[in-house]
Amino acid sequence: MPAAPTPADEIPAADLQAVLDRHGADPHALVQILRECQALHGWLPRLSLRRLADALGLTLAQVEGVVGFYRFFHTQPVGRYRILFSDNVTDRLLGSEALMTDLCRRLGVAPGRVSGDGAVSVARTSCTGLGDQGPALLVNHHQVITRLDSGRVAQLADLVHHRVPVEQWPAPWFEVQDNVRRADVLLADPAAPGTALAAALARGADAMLGELKLSNLRGRGGAGFVTAQKWALCRAAPGAEHVVVCNADEGEPGTFKDRVLLTRHADAVFEGMTIAALVIGARRGLVYLRGEYRYLLDHLQAVLQRRRDAKLLGPAIQGRDGFDFDIQIHLGAGAYVCGEESALIESLEGKRGTPRIRPPFPAEHGYLGHPTIVNNVETFCAATHIAVQGGAWWAAIGTPKSTGTKIHSVSGDCERPGLYEYPFGTRIGRILEDCGAQDTQAVQVGGPSGVCLSAFEFGRRIAFEDVPTAGAFMVFDRSRDMFEVARGFAHFFAHESCGFCTPCRVGTALVVKRLDKLAAGHGSRHDIDVLYELDKLMHAATHCGLGATACNPLRDTIQKFRPAYEQHLKSLYFEPGFDLDAELSIARRMTGRDDPGAHLERLT
Repeated sequence: MPAAPTPADEIPAADLQAVLDRHGADPHALVQILRECQALHGWLPRLSLRRLADALGLTLAQVEGVVGFYRFFHTQPVGRYRILFSDNVTDRLLGSEALMTDLCRRLGVAPGRVSGDGAVSVARTSCTGLGDQGPALLVNHHQVITRLDSGRVAQLADLVHHRVPVEQWPAPWFEVQDNVRRADVLLADPAAPGTALAAALARGADAMLGELKLSNLRGRGGAGFVTAQKWALCRAAPGAEHVVVCNADEGEPGTFKDRVLLTRHADAVFEGMTIAALVIGARRGLVYLRGEYRYLLDHLQAVLQRRRDAKLLGPAIQGRDGFDFDIQIHLGAGAYVCGEESALIESLEGKRGTPRIRPPFPAEHGYLGHPTIVNNVETFCAATHIAVQGGAWWAAIGTPKSTGTKIHSVSGDCERPGLYEYPFGTRIGRILEDCGAQDTQAVQVGGPSGVCLSAFEFGRRIAFEDVPTAGAFMVFDRSRDMFEVARGFAHFFAHESCGFCTPCRVGTALVVKRLDKLAAGHGSRHDIDVLYELDKLMHAATHCGLGATACNPLRDTIQKFRPAYEQHLKSLYFEPGFDLDAELSIARRMTGRDDPGAHLERLT
């Protein structure tokens, strides 16, 4: 193992220059440059950041602003073993908190701190996209360990104590299962690479766009915008260059479908991007891969290289002169808000992932000002199948307003967590039956920003016109406290707010403060009234969708599971957020008084 870094360390000038040279000293590559520098050194010293700023023509404040935005960047030394426990609600239901406490005890380190010898740090991170095989953790930001239990924690602590390199840890720990439980058209065996692209080329760009319109495919990232309309707007937008972006920043807690598509069907995803390039006239493609999926990078790069070798990417694709398109992968650095398409573009440009004011929309003014389409992994995969089978085939599946199939990431209280693909229009109850859920109290559909359904609503159907979803499907049985579920989601949103707008930055913190007050036993009906008011304010006044949807689980659980909140109420009237009488204890000690008049609750 390398020696523990010290605060005075600096990244060697030669290493820094090599990273800059690989990226042509392009300031738009700042996030990638920072990732590579940190991988070399373990953290990012201020002196090295100053040198980077000078080399890239940026100010130190700009560089430090980017570093401070992403949770995977560190400006102080961290452990050589950086262990991050996934803090999604499903991990906690499986006992992650107790496992983390046990590991910290064995290693002699407090959560969020670095051990005295600099060897190890243990902390929490947001959902790692492994909800079907948790509890899970990340080691050094790029290696995942699944299915944690007390035995693995004990062995992990022993390996760290003996400074065993992570590469020599037991291989089964790093096994990530796909857990495809029900496959339909998207998860079934795909056509050979190049089949869909050949069909699209045979049709031509106009006819391919026509098939997409006929299919009525809508975006699978959650918003549900009509895909053909987005591509047509981008195609018609003026500009010398058009860009295709794949949003693989699967940060919505409880979602892991894109992880499996990238693992099993990367060719179909890249082929869909190439078909999009044909339609809109693009030469450049970018995949924004969330930092938690760093372990997929080598696999994806290998697939891209095979496609180049097969003339499915690069110049003269499939022998067509003038069809020149290639794809690069950009790694995120830990920021949920970058799942929003304009924030994602900001990050691609090497900046903080702050959502843009719209209009203009990315289809007109996107990456580096070029007309840009941003679609989800699943959307591009669907476009590939439509190119092979035709738009009418896709439109015949599902419902008229919600055509095709939808992949669901099922986790929580069920016997068979994993991926389930169904035609749109499928009942919630059908999914619960298939995954082996028993005595179900609630289902959170679409992640925390989606909708929470009670047992009375399990006859509703997955569809844009009924229950829309980005893919997460978290199951909670009747043993779970839905107040604590909502409180966990509130902490998530407060942590992930980009801080740009006051209603979100302050509102999410106020929601957390009220819910923590209830959890501490100081709640009143007044606090619930205040939570309702915060929900209305944030839904109407925030800058982007994060703040607008941050109170969704709060609103749904108060309406549908109110007893879970009322059991935390101390009074129907105002209650302070702390014990007023206890605050006088110091004064009583100083004055030597302990008579009834020195206690608030004894005053009459």
